[in-house]
Amino acid sequence: MTASQRAAHLAQLNIATLLHPLDDPRTAPFVEMLDPVNAAADAAPGFVWRLVGDGAADATGLRPAGEDVIVNLSVWETQEALWDFTYRSGHLDVMRRRRDWFARHVKAHLVLWWVPAGHRPTAAEALERLADLQANGPSPRAFTFASAPTAAEAARHLEAGATSQP
Repeated sequence: MTASQRAAHLAQLNIATLLHPLDDPRTAPFVEMLDPVNAAADAAPGFVWRLVGDGAADATGLRPAGEDVIVNLSVWETQEALWDFTYRSGHLDVMRRRRDWFARHVKAHLVLWWVPAGHRPTAAEALERLADLQANGPSPRAFTFASAPTAAEAARHLEAGATSQP
């Protein structure tokens, strides 16, 4: 791992529009999985941080994207660590059932971006990155798993843009 990779971590935001309120019996299976999945994430190799509400174990009570939209915001050491947790753990079982609880999004609902190690992104920052991805498509500033630049590539691109502006 290079020094620039150690100096950056991968932030991710995904949003989900609820089909029913969290206290609805139809959403109960999802709610029952929250604690085990969050505990697995917290213990996963490469996990750094995740957003939680004040005094809460998760972020489901926070609604920065709308009253029927829940957010998941976390930071990981590497893209590989996030990928492994997302697609190679028990989390995949939840993803397979997501249509039971969440509406299908027409626009992007997941965004990734590199942050300096130690930075904890805010919900507002994360939603701005998602809006950037939705409006402009993938870039070193806001991307998806399929379009992810390395931390060093993103830094070079963003530094070049900053120095070329008046």
